[in-house]
Amino acid sequence: MVFLRTYGKKLKWLFNAPVMILLSVAFCFAVLKWHGGADSAWLNDYSNSLGADGGFSVSAKRIEETPFFDEKSNLLFEEKSKNFKEGNKIEPDVAEILDKINHLEKKIKNLEARTVKTYPDITGGAGFVGSHLVDRLLLEGHEVMVVDNFFTGRKRNVEHWIGHENFELINHDIVNPIFIEVDQIYHLASPASPPHYMYNPVKTIKTNTVGTINILGLAKRVGARVLIASTSEVYGDPEIHPQPESYWGHVNPIGPRACYDEAKRVAETLAYAYEKQENIEVRVARIFNTYGPRMHMDDGRVVSNFVLQALQGKDITVYGHGKQTRSFQYVTDLVDGLIRLMNSNHSLPVNLGNPDEHTIDEFAIIINNLVNKNSKIVHKPAVEDDPQKRKPDITKAKNILGWEPKVLLKIGLEETIKYFRGELQRTKHTERNVQKPTLHSINEI
Repeated sequence: MVFLRTYGKKLKWLFNAPVMILLSVAFCFAVLKWHGGADSAWLNDYSNSLGADGGFSVSAKRIEETPFFDEKSNLLFEEKSKNFKEGNKIEPDVAEILDKINHLEKKIKNLEARTVKTYPDITGGAGFVGSHLVDRLLLEGHEVMVVDNFFTGRKRNVEHWIGHENFELINHDIVNPIFIEVDQIYHLASPASPPHYMYNPVKTIKTNTVGTINILGLAKRVGARVLIASTSEVYGDPEIHPQPESYWGHVNPIGPRACYDEAKRVAETLAYAYEKQENIEVRVARIFNTYGPRMHMDDGRVVSNFVLQALQGKDITVYGHGKQTRSFQYVTDLVDGLIRLMNSNHSLPVNLGNPDEHTIDEFAIIINNLVNKNSKIVHKPAVEDDPQKRKPDITKAKNILGWEPKVLLKIGLEETIKYFRGELQRTKHTERNVQKPTLHSINEI
Protein backbone atom coordinates (compact mmCIF):
# COMPACT_ATOMS: atom_id res chain seq x y z
CA MET A 1 0.00 0.00 0.00
CA VAL A 2 2.78 2.42 0.96
CA PHE A 3 4.67 1.51 -2.23
CA LEU A 4 1.60 2.25 -4.36
CA ARG A 5 0.96 5.55 -2.60
CA THR A 6 4.61 6.54 -2.95
CA TYR A 7 5.34 5.51 -6.53
CA GLY A 8 1.99 4.70 -8.10
CA LYS A 9 0.86 8.30 -8.30
CA LYS A 10 4.02 9.23 -10.23
CA LEU A 11 3.01 6.84 -13.02
CA LYS A 12 -0.76 7.30 -12.82
CA TRP A 13 -0.79 9.57 -15.89
CA LEU A 14 0.25 6.56 -17.97
CA PHE A 15 -2.98 4.76 -17.05
CA ASN A 16 -5.23 7.76 -17.46
CA ALA A 17 -8.20 6.60 -19.59
CA PRO A 18 -8.33 9.63 -21.92
CA VAL A 19 -4.56 9.46 -22.45
CA MET A 20 -4.73 5.77 -23.34
CA ILE A 21 -7.57 6.41 -25.80
CA LEU A 22 -5.67 9.23 -27.51
CA LEU A 23 -2.48 7.14 -27.67
CA SER A 24 -4.42 4.27 -29.24
CA VAL A 25 -6.01 6.53 -31.85
CA ALA A 26 -2.63 8.11 -32.63
CA PHE A 27 -1.13 4.65 -33.10
CA CYS A 28 -3.93 3.67 -35.50
CA PHE A 29 -3.40 6.82 -37.54
CA ALA A 30 0.34 6.07 -37.71
CA VAL A 31 -0.32 2.54 -38.97
CA LEU A 32 -2.74 3.80 -41.60
CA LYS A 33 -0.31 6.44 -42.78
CA TRP A 34 2.54 3.90 -43.02
CA HIS A 35 0.52 1.29 -44.91
CA GLY A 36 -1.42 3.74 -47.03
CA GLY A 37 -4.68 2.58 -45.56
CA ALA A 38 -4.50 -0.78 -47.37
CA ASP A 39 -4.65 -2.88 -44.23
CA SER A 40 -7.03 -0.73 -42.22
CA ALA A 41 -10.12 -2.93 -42.46
CA TRP A 42 -9.33 -4.43 -39.04
CA LEU A 43 -10.25 -1.13 -37.44
CA ASN A 44 -13.92 -1.39 -38.46
CA ASP A 45 -15.02 -3.53 -35.51
CA TYR A 46 -13.15 -1.34 -33.02
CA SER A 47 -14.59 1.90 -34.38
CA ASN A 48 -18.10 0.42 -34.40
CA SER A 49 -17.73 -0.50 -30.73
CA LEU A 50 -16.80 3.08 -29.90
CA GLY A 51 -20.15 4.21 -31.24
CA ALA A 52 -22.13 1.48 -29.51
CA ASP A 53 -22.13 3.12 -26.07
CA GLY A 54 -22.81 6.67 -27.09
CA GLY A 55 -19.32 7.63 -28.25
CA PHE A 56 -18.56 8.93 -31.71
CA SER A 57 -18.02 6.29 -34.41
CA VAL A 58 -15.47 6.85 -37.16
CA SER A 59 -15.03 3.96 -39.60
CA ALA A 60 -11.62 3.00 -40.95
CA LYS A 61 -12.81 3.84 -44.47
CA ARG A 62 -13.68 7.40 -43.45
CA ILE A 63 -10.44 7.77 -41.54
CA GLU A 64 -8.37 6.88 -44.60
CA GLU A 65 -10.54 9.03 -46.87
CA THR A 66 -10.26 12.05 -44.57
CA PRO A 67 -6.59 12.86 -43.96
CA PHE A 68 -5.95 15.37 -41.16
CA PHE A 69 -2.22 15.82 -41.40
CA ASP A 70 -1.49 18.48 -44.03
CA GLU A 71 -2.90 21.75 -45.34
CA LYS A 72 -4.21 20.18 -48.56
CA SER A 73 -6.12 17.57 -46.58
CA ASN A 74 -7.59 20.19 -44.27
CA LEU A 75 -8.83 22.16 -47.29
CA LEU A 76 -10.37 18.96 -48.64
CA PHE A 77 -12.07 18.33 -45.30
CA GLU A 78 -13.44 21.88 -45.15
CA GLU A 79 -14.73 21.59 -48.73
CA LYS A 80 -16.56 18.36 -47.93
CA SER A 81 -18.06 19.92 -44.82
CA LYS A 82 -19.15 22.95 -46.85
CA ASN A 83 -20.70 20.74 -49.53
CA PHE A 84 -22.63 18.87 -46.88
CA LYS A 85 -23.98 22.06 -45.33
CA GLU A 86 -25.07 23.22 -48.82
CA GLY A 87 -27.18 20.09 -49.29
CA ASN A 88 -24.84 17.81 -51.26
CA LYS A 89 -24.63 14.12 -50.31
CA ILE A 90 -20.83 13.97 -50.04
CA GLU A 91 -19.73 12.50 -46.68
CA PRO A 92 -23.02 13.21 -44.82
CA ASP A 93 -21.51 12.68 -41.35
CA VAL A 94 -18.34 14.78 -41.74
CA ALA A 95 -19.73 17.86 -40.00
CA GLU A 96 -21.12 15.81 -37.15
CA ILE A 97 -17.80 14.04 -36.66
CA LEU A 98 -15.94 17.35 -36.66
CA ASP A 99 -18.30 18.79 -34.06
CA LYS A 100 -17.84 15.79 -31.81
CA ILE A 101 -14.06 15.90 -32.13
CA ASN A 102 -14.07 19.58 -31.17
CA HIS A 103 -16.36 18.80 -28.25
CA LEU A 104 -14.00 16.04 -27.12
CA GLU A 105 -11.01 18.39 -27.22
CA LYS A 106 -12.84 20.94 -25.07
CA LYS A 107 -13.86 18.36 -22.49
CA ILE A 108 -10.64 16.35 -22.31
CA LYS A 109 -9.17 18.23 -19.32
CA ASN A 110 -12.35 17.87 -17.31
CA LEU A 111 -12.51 14.20 -18.27
CA GLU A 112 -8.97 13.65 -17.05
CA ALA A 113 -9.76 15.29 -13.72
CA ARG A 114 -12.79 13.03 -13.30
CA THR A 115 -11.14 9.76 -14.30
CA VAL A 116 -7.69 10.00 -12.72
CA LYS A 117 -7.59 7.96 -9.53
CA THR A 118 -6.39 10.10 -6.64
CA TYR A 119 -5.27 9.34 -3.10
CA PRO A 120 -6.97 12.01 -1.00
CA ASP A 121 -6.72 12.53 2.72
CA ILE A 122 -9.73 14.10 4.44
CA THR A 123 -9.04 15.61 7.84
CA GLY A 124 -12.28 15.70 9.78
CA GLY A 125 -13.61 13.03 7.41
CA ALA A 126 -15.88 11.48 10.05
CA GLY A 127 -17.76 14.74 10.50
CA PHE A 128 -20.95 16.02 8.91
CA VAL A 129 -19.51 17.42 5.67
CA GLY A 130 -16.41 15.22 5.61
CA SER A 131 -18.35 11.95 5.66
CA HIS A 132 -20.44 12.98 2.65
CA LEU A 133 -17.21 13.89 0.84
CA VAL A 134 -15.83 10.44 1.71
CA ASP A 135 -18.92 8.81 0.17
CA ARG A 136 -18.60 10.76 -3.05
CA LEU A 137 -14.87 10.14 -3.53
CA LEU A 138 -15.06 6.42 -2.78
CA LEU A 139 -18.03 5.97 -5.11
CA GLU A 140 -15.92 7.61 -7.82
CA GLY A 141 -13.18 5.02 -7.29
CA HIS A 142 -10.59 7.02 -5.36
CA GLU A 143 -8.53 5.65 -2.46
CA VAL A 144 -9.52 7.67 0.60
CA MET A 145 -7.79 8.11 3.94
CA VAL A 146 -9.73 9.74 6.79
CA VAL A 147 -7.92 11.40 9.69
CA ASP A 148 -10.19 12.36 12.59
CA ASN A 149 -9.89 12.70 16.38
CA PHE A 150 -13.67 12.26 16.82
CA PHE A 151 -14.04 15.47 18.84
CA THR A 152 -17.16 16.30 16.83
CA GLY A 153 -16.87 13.61 14.14
CA ARG A 154 -18.53 10.22 14.60
CA LYS A 155 -17.24 6.84 13.53
CA ARG A 156 -20.70 5.71 12.50
CA ASN A 157 -20.76 8.39 9.78
CA VAL A 158 -18.18 6.35 7.86
CA GLU A 159 -18.48 2.85 9.36
CA HIS A 160 -20.22 1.54 6.23
CA TRP A 161 -16.83 1.88 4.48
CA ILE A 162 -14.76 0.05 7.10
CA GLY A 163 -13.23 -3.02 5.46
CA HIS A 164 -13.37 -1.56 1.96
CA GLU A 165 -10.05 -1.92 0.17
CA ASN A 166 -9.93 1.77 -0.78
CA PHE A 167 -10.76 3.15 2.66
CA GLU A 168 -8.55 3.78 5.67
CA LEU A 169 -9.57 5.42 8.96
CA ILE A 170 -6.96 6.90 11.30
CA ASN A 171 -7.73 8.18 14.80
CA HIS A 172 -5.38 11.15 15.00
CA ASP A 173 -5.38 14.76 16.17
CA ILE A 174 -3.82 16.98 13.50
CA VAL A 175 -2.43 19.28 16.18
CA ASN A 176 0.29 16.62 16.11
CA PRO A 177 2.20 15.96 12.85
CA ILE A 178 1.19 12.99 10.73
CA PHE A 179 3.24 11.10 8.15
CA ILE A 180 1.21 9.60 5.32
CA GLU A 181 1.41 9.41 1.51
CA VAL A 182 -1.39 11.25 -0.31
CA ASP A 183 -1.72 13.52 -3.34
CA GLN A 184 -4.71 15.61 -2.22
CA ILE A 185 -5.68 16.90 1.22
CA TYR A 186 -9.15 18.16 2.06
CA HIS A 187 -8.53 19.98 5.33
CA LEU A 188 -11.95 19.99 7.03
CA ALA A 189 -10.88 19.29 10.61
CA SER A 190 -12.42 21.80 13.02
CA PRO A 191 -15.50 22.24 15.17
CA ALA A 192 -17.94 24.24 13.03
CA SER A 193 -21.03 24.94 15.14
CA PRO A 194 -21.02 27.72 17.78
CA PRO A 195 -21.66 25.47 20.81
CA HIS A 196 -18.86 23.13 19.75
CA TYR A 197 -16.17 25.70 18.94
CA MET A 198 -17.04 27.90 21.93
CA TYR A 199 -16.92 24.89 24.28
CA ASN A 200 -13.12 24.74 23.87
CA PRO A 201 -11.97 27.95 22.14
CA VAL A 202 -8.26 27.26 22.63
CA LYS A 203 -8.59 23.83 21.02
CA THR A 204 -10.51 25.41 18.14
CA ILE A 205 -7.72 27.92 17.57
CA LYS A 206 -4.99 25.28 17.77
CA THR A 207 -6.77 22.98 15.30
CA ASN A 208 -7.06 25.76 12.74
CA THR A 209 -3.55 27.17 13.22
CA VAL A 210 -1.13 24.50 14.47
CA GLY A 211 -3.17 21.81 12.73
CA THR A 212 -3.14 23.75 9.47
CA ILE A 213 0.63 24.23 9.73
CA ASN A 214 1.03 20.46 10.13
CA ILE A 215 -1.19 19.76 7.12
CA LEU A 216 0.66 22.28 4.97
CA GLY A 217 3.95 20.75 6.10
CA LEU A 218 2.67 17.33 5.05
CA ALA A 219 1.68 18.75 1.67
CA LYS A 220 5.17 20.17 1.26
CA ARG A 221 6.80 16.79 2.01
CA VAL A 222 4.66 14.68 -0.32
CA GLY A 223 3.83 17.27 -3.00
CA ALA A 224 0.09 17.18 -2.33
CA ARG A 225 -2.51 19.82 -3.19
CA VAL A 226 -4.40 21.21 -0.18
CA LEU A 227 -7.96 22.50 0.02
CA ILE A 228 -8.56 24.62 3.11
CA ALA A 229 -12.18 24.51 4.30
CA SER A 230 -12.62 28.12 5.37
CA THR A 231 -15.92 29.73 6.26
CA SER A 232 -18.27 32.62 5.61
CA GLU A 233 -17.52 33.59 9.21
CA VAL A 234 -14.36 35.30 7.92
CA TYR A 235 -16.73 38.05 6.77
CA GLY A 236 -18.02 38.49 10.33
CA ASP A 237 -21.13 40.68 10.52
CA PRO A 238 -20.78 41.98 6.96
CA GLU A 239 -21.34 45.55 5.87
CA ILE A 240 -21.49 44.51 2.19
CA HIS A 241 -24.37 42.41 0.90
CA PRO A 242 -24.05 39.92 -0.71
CA GLN A 243 -20.46 39.11 0.20
CA PRO A 244 -17.91 38.70 -2.63
CA GLU A 245 -14.52 37.07 -2.09
CA SER A 246 -12.88 40.49 -2.34
CA TYR A 247 -14.60 41.68 0.86
CA TRP A 248 -12.20 41.72 3.83
CA GLY A 249 -14.85 41.32 6.49
CA HIS A 250 -16.13 42.99 9.65
CA VAL A 251 -15.04 40.77 12.54
CA ASN A 252 -14.85 41.23 16.30
CA PRO A 253 -11.42 39.79 17.20
CA ILE A 254 -12.26 39.30 20.90
CA GLY A 255 -15.91 38.25 20.74
CA PRO A 256 -17.27 34.80 21.67
CA ARG A 257 -17.12 33.64 18.03
CA ALA A 258 -13.61 35.00 17.44
CA CYS A 259 -11.90 31.69 18.25
CA TYR A 260 -13.43 30.28 15.07
CA ASP A 261 -13.64 33.38 12.85
CA GLU A 262 -10.09 34.58 13.42
CA ALA A 263 -8.61 31.07 13.41
CA LYS A 264 -10.06 30.49 9.93
CA ARG A 265 -8.67 33.82 8.76
CA VAL A 266 -5.24 32.76 10.02
CA ALA A 267 -5.62 29.40 8.26
CA GLU A 268 -6.17 31.22 4.97
CA THR A 269 -3.12 33.41 5.65
CA LEU A 270 -1.00 30.34 6.37
CA ALA A 271 -2.14 28.64 3.18
CA TYR A 272 -1.09 31.53 0.97
CA ALA A 273 2.17 32.00 2.87
CA TYR A 274 3.04 28.36 2.15
CA GLU A 275 1.96 28.78 -1.45
CA LYS A 276 4.28 31.76 -1.89
CA GLN A 277 7.24 30.49 0.10
CA GLU A 278 7.10 26.71 -0.41
CA ASN A 279 5.25 26.47 -3.76
CA ILE A 280 2.43 24.45 -2.22
CA GLU A 281 -0.72 24.17 -4.35
CA VAL A 282 -3.59 25.51 -2.25
CA ARG A 283 -7.33 25.95 -2.73
CA VAL A 284 -9.56 27.86 -0.30
CA ALA A 285 -13.32 27.31 -0.02
CA ARG A 286 -15.34 29.82 2.00
CA ILE A 287 -18.26 27.66 3.06
CA PHE A 288 -21.63 29.21 3.88
CA ASN A 289 -24.36 27.68 6.05
CA THR A 290 -24.86 24.01 5.17
CA TYR A 291 -27.43 21.46 6.30
CA GLY A 292 -28.38 17.83 5.69
CA PRO A 293 -28.25 14.32 7.18
CA ARG A 294 -25.52 13.53 9.75
CA MET A 295 -25.72 16.92 11.41
CA HIS A 296 -25.44 16.68 15.19
CA MET A 297 -28.79 16.96 16.90
CA ASP A 298 -27.24 19.22 19.54
CA ASP A 299 -25.00 21.36 17.34
CA GLY A 300 -27.00 24.52 18.02
CA ARG A 301 -27.45 25.52 14.39
CA VAL A 302 -30.67 26.94 13.01
CA VAL A 303 -31.78 23.96 10.92
CA SER A 304 -31.04 21.25 13.48
CA ASN A 305 -32.58 23.28 16.33
CA PHE A 306 -35.77 24.04 14.44
CA VAL A 307 -36.23 20.52 13.05
CA LEU A 308 -35.76 18.82 16.41
CA GLN A 309 -38.00 21.26 18.25
CA ALA A 310 -40.73 20.83 15.64
CA LEU A 311 -40.46 17.01 15.61
CA GLN A 312 -40.75 16.94 19.40
CA GLY A 313 -43.71 19.31 19.42
CA LYS A 314 -41.77 21.94 21.36
CA ASP A 315 -41.73 25.69 20.83
CA ILE A 316 -39.42 26.72 17.99
CA THR A 317 -36.90 29.12 19.51
CA VAL A 318 -35.72 32.11 17.48
CA TYR A 319 -32.94 34.18 19.04
CA GLY A 320 -33.37 37.88 18.30
CA HIS A 321 -36.05 39.55 16.23
CA GLY A 322 -36.04 36.84 13.54
CA LYS A 323 -35.30 39.23 10.70
CA GLN A 324 -31.69 38.06 10.42
CA THR A 325 -31.06 36.39 7.07
CA ARG A 326 -29.22 33.20 6.20
CA SER A 327 -28.53 31.27 2.98
CA PHE A 328 -28.52 27.49 3.40
CA GLN A 329 -27.09 24.95 0.97
CA TYR A 330 -27.65 21.21 1.02
CA VAL A 331 -24.57 19.14 1.85
CA THR A 332 -24.32 17.31 -1.50
CA ASP A 333 -24.17 20.65 -3.30
CA LEU A 334 -21.27 21.68 -1.09
CA VAL A 335 -19.43 18.40 -1.70
CA ASP A 336 -19.74 18.90 -5.45
CA GLY A 337 -18.29 22.39 -5.11
CA LEU A 338 -15.37 21.19 -2.99
CA ILE A 339 -14.38 18.54 -5.53
CA ARG A 340 -14.68 20.97 -8.42
CA LEU A 341 -12.52 23.50 -6.59
CA MET A 342 -9.87 20.93 -5.67
CA ASN A 343 -9.55 19.84 -9.31
CA SER A 344 -9.58 23.37 -10.72
CA ASN A 345 -6.64 25.62 -11.55
CA HIS A 346 -7.92 28.47 -9.37
CA SER A 347 -5.99 29.17 -6.16
CA LEU A 348 -7.79 32.22 -4.73
CA PRO A 349 -10.72 31.91 -2.27
CA VAL A 350 -14.10 30.85 -3.67
CA ASN A 351 -17.48 31.23 -1.97
CA LEU A 352 -19.53 28.02 -1.83
CA GLY A 353 -23.05 28.73 -0.68
CA ASN A 354 -26.65 29.17 -1.72
CA PRO A 355 -27.64 32.74 -2.62
CA ASP A 356 -31.30 31.91 -1.91
CA GLU A 357 -31.80 34.08 1.19
CA HIS A 358 -34.44 33.68 3.92
CA THR A 359 -35.08 35.28 7.30
CA ILE A 360 -34.80 33.12 10.41
CA ASP A 361 -38.54 33.53 10.98
CA GLU A 362 -39.21 32.24 7.45
CA PHE A 363 -37.08 29.15 8.13
CA ALA A 364 -39.03 28.46 11.31
CA ILE A 365 -42.35 28.64 9.45
CA ILE A 366 -41.12 26.47 6.54
CA ILE A 367 -39.79 23.75 8.85
CA ASN A 368 -42.89 23.84 11.04
CA ASN A 369 -45.07 23.29 7.98
CA LEU A 370 -42.91 20.45 6.60
CA VAL A 371 -42.98 18.61 9.92
CA ASN A 372 -46.77 19.02 10.05
CA LYS A 373 -46.68 20.23 13.61
CA ASN A 374 -48.24 23.28 15.17
CA SER A 375 -45.26 24.35 17.23
CA LYS A 376 -45.34 27.86 18.55
CA ILE A 377 -42.56 30.19 17.38
CA VAL A 378 -41.09 32.12 20.30
CA HIS A 379 -38.39 34.79 20.36
CA LYS A 380 -35.60 35.05 22.92
CA PRO A 381 -32.79 37.61 23.38
CA ALA A 382 -30.24 37.70 20.56
CA VAL A 383 -26.89 35.94 20.83
CA GLU A 384 -23.83 38.19 21.08
CA ASP A 385 -22.10 38.92 17.75
CA ASP A 386 -24.77 37.07 15.78
CA PRO A 387 -24.47 38.24 12.13
CA GLN A 388 -27.55 40.08 10.89
CA LYS A 389 -27.24 38.96 7.28
CA ARG A 390 -25.34 36.38 5.30
CA LYS A 391 -25.57 35.78 1.57
CA PRO A 392 -22.80 34.65 -0.80
CA ASP A 393 -21.88 36.18 -4.11
CA ILE A 394 -21.17 33.00 -6.11
CA THR A 395 -20.28 34.67 -9.41
CA LYS A 396 -16.75 33.28 -9.21
CA ALA A 397 -17.94 29.74 -8.48
CA LYS A 398 -20.31 29.88 -11.45
CA ASN A 399 -17.74 31.27 -13.88
CA ILE A 400 -14.67 29.32 -12.79
CA LEU A 401 -16.08 26.04 -11.46
CA GLY A 402 -19.35 25.86 -13.36
CA TRP A 403 -20.96 25.32 -9.96
CA GLU A 404 -24.15 26.47 -8.33
CA PRO A 405 -26.55 24.84 -5.85
CA LYS A 406 -29.12 22.48 -7.35
CA VAL A 407 -31.08 21.07 -4.42
CA LEU A 408 -34.29 22.94 -3.65
CA LEU A 409 -34.76 24.02 -0.04
CA LYS A 410 -37.95 21.98 0.37
CA ILE A 411 -36.33 18.77 -0.90
CA GLY A 412 -33.21 19.22 1.21
CA LEU A 413 -35.23 19.95 4.34
CA GLU A 414 -37.44 16.91 3.76
CA GLU A 415 -34.34 14.68 3.63
CA THR A 416 -32.96 16.32 6.77
CA ILE A 417 -36.25 15.94 8.64
CA LYS A 418 -36.37 12.27 7.63
CA TYR A 419 -32.87 11.77 9.03
CA PHE A 420 -33.62 13.49 12.35
CA ARG A 421 -36.89 11.60 12.71
CA GLY A 422 -34.87 8.38 12.46
CA GLU A 423 -32.36 9.67 14.99
CA LEU A 424 -35.12 10.38 17.49
CA GLN A 425 -36.56 6.89 17.04
CA ARG A 426 -33.30 5.17 17.97
CA THR A 427 -33.53 3.51 21.36
CA LYS A 428 -30.26 1.62 21.60
CA HIS A 429 -26.84 1.32 20.00
CA THR A 430 -27.76 -1.52 17.63
CA GLU A 431 -30.60 0.50 16.10
CA ARG A 432 -28.46 3.31 14.83
CA ASN A 433 -29.68 4.91 11.64
CA VAL A 434 -26.59 4.58 9.44
CA GLN A 435 -27.26 6.31 6.15
CA LYS A 436 -25.74 4.39 3.24
CA PRO A 437 -24.41 6.32 0.24
CA THR A 438 -25.79 5.82 -3.26
CA LEU A 439 -24.54 6.61 -6.72
CA HIS A 440 -27.57 8.83 -7.23
CA SER A 441 -27.29 11.86 -4.99
CA ILE A 442 -30.16 14.09 -4.01
CA ASN A 443 -29.05 16.43 -6.80
CA GLU A 444 -30.76 14.03 -9.19
CA ILE A 445 -34.08 13.85 -7.33
